[in-house]
Amino acid sequence: MFSRRPDYFDGELTKGTIHFANDSTKKLQPYAVYSVDEKKYLVNAAYLFKHYNEGETVSVIYETSQPEKGGVYSVWGYWLRWGELLFSILLLLVMYRAAVAITSNPTPESLIEQLEDKPVRKRKYGD
Repeated sequence: MFSRRPDYFDGELTKGTIHFANDSTKKLQPYAVYSVDEKKYLVNAAYLFKHYNEGETVSVIYETSQPEKGGVYSVWGYWLRWGELLFSILLLLVMYRAAVAITSNPTPESLIEQLEDKPVRKRKYGD
């Protein structure tokens, strides 16, 4: 579920240049242009909360066997993505609710046991 494509350990890093072009919906999107073996490739660089300028230099990671499969190498967009972040927050909320549900309604027997004075175990060697 949390795998990276292209893979960090198998991928290669190179420099790319941001170029704005229209996508299939005629909306202007940033693309990173990079070259491998004198052949140019385009990769979509549009990530939420990431803003680029025309001609900006970025790091691009790509698969060596398929250089057309690349991505902009950055913390937001490569290492952290919206889907993973939302899933992690949702998982924490579910686990919190489960813990509250389990511990909020103890049985009467357990309450009595907790209230009983149990002998305190003394240390073998005093301080």
